[in-house]
Amino acid sequence: MPEHGSKSASVGPQGDRVRSDLNVGFEPTSGALTVDVTSKVDYLYGEAIESAVRRVTDAFAVTTGRLTVNDAGALEWVILARVECCLRRAGLDGPPVLPEPAPGADVPRNRDRLRRSRLYIPGNQPKLMVSGGLYGADGIILDLEDSVPPAEKDAARLLVRNALVALDWGASERMVRVNQGAVGEEDLVAIATHNPHTVLLPKVEDASQVVRAAEILRGLAGEEAAFLMPILESPAGVHRAFDIATADPLVVALTLGLEDLSAELAAPRTTEGWESFLARQTTVYAARAAGVQPIASVFSDIENEDALAAYVHRERGLGFDGIGCIHPRQIPVVHREMAPSEAEAERAVRVVRAAREAEERGLGAVAVGSKMVDPPVVQQAFRTVELAVAGGVLAEDWDAEA
Repeated sequence: MPEHGSKSASVGPQGDRVRSDLNVGFEPTSGALTVDVTSKVDYLYGEAIESAVRRVTDAFAVTTGRLTVNDAGALEWVILARVECCLRRAGLDGPPVLPEPAPGADVPRNRDRLRRSRLYIPGNQPKLMVSGGLYGADGIILDLEDSVPPAEKDAARLLVRNALVALDWGASERMVRVNQGAVGEEDLVAIATHNPHTVLLPKVEDASQVVRAAEILRGLAGEEAAFLMPILESPAGVHRAFDIATADPLVVALTLGLEDLSAELAAPRTTEGWESFLARQTTVYAARAAGVQPIASVFSDIENEDALAAYVHRERGLGFDGIGCIHPRQIPVVHREMAPSEAEAERAVRVVRAAREAEERGLGAVAVGSKMVDPPVVQQAFRTVELAVAGGVLAEDWDAEA
């Protein structure tokens, strides 16, 4: 007899242009379970592919039916996610089937790290996830929201969960943008215990949305719960920016989604950005008042590097700490424009050295030459030095003894 309640199902792309992915189909039958694998690398990896498939069928206790697998170079973590999704779509149930953890998958999160650049990667594109760490972005965002079609949300969720376990993105922050509402809560449940460093919450309009996400993450991951970055994408969200930024201690940054905001304002997004000036300044003010990082929206024209450079320079001038990137080629431009000038770096070094000297001497006040320096200026000087080192303006050993 077929597995009780099962039905036909499939998942994954098909066609000659598919890379690093696979299509999996399930048909309920009364006979013993069969697994048919088609792959260009079948002679090398056919047995390994079938073994990965059967890891999932064994976990789901599937004993009848037929699974067809059309592989296009998928890695094991992708195979596991696709088969699991297929069986769940077929009405079958079982525990999550996870890949072996990557050596760098447990790197700890850091609240005050640099977030100059964050690269969005669609959560349904495993081939792009694999190479995400090569581009040097401060953060890699596995996106479950806008870049994933509604019919593929369940499949992308499992791919992102497995990617968090199986992939090492080096020094890049491990970030996930979840969906809104109930779908977003399912996303949080799936990823919470797999070391996402920061979760981006889309279209936040009220502090209660942040509180709810924080409750779910803490309930599952405890003290290891991911940080939160709410995205303001509506007039209501901008209006409540400070309440949202201070809704929970897990919030580390506040950012804007200018495409959706411009649509709600009925004001097309322009190069000059006057239509969003108040929203951008409000975001910076709210973030600074809350003690979290203000992060600017993405720049959508990937072909115009000069316009991107001007945009980054302008947003940095408004007080933003970072920019969203939708293509790897934007990352070097963002890092270059976010770096302080040599003159700014030199001034910051003088302040930092004066602050350290004052601390060593037990002095409460910091003086540079004949001028007293206030604590916010000292704090900003330390941040400027960090940016200067990251941007190559200062050598890493700038503070070494002569």
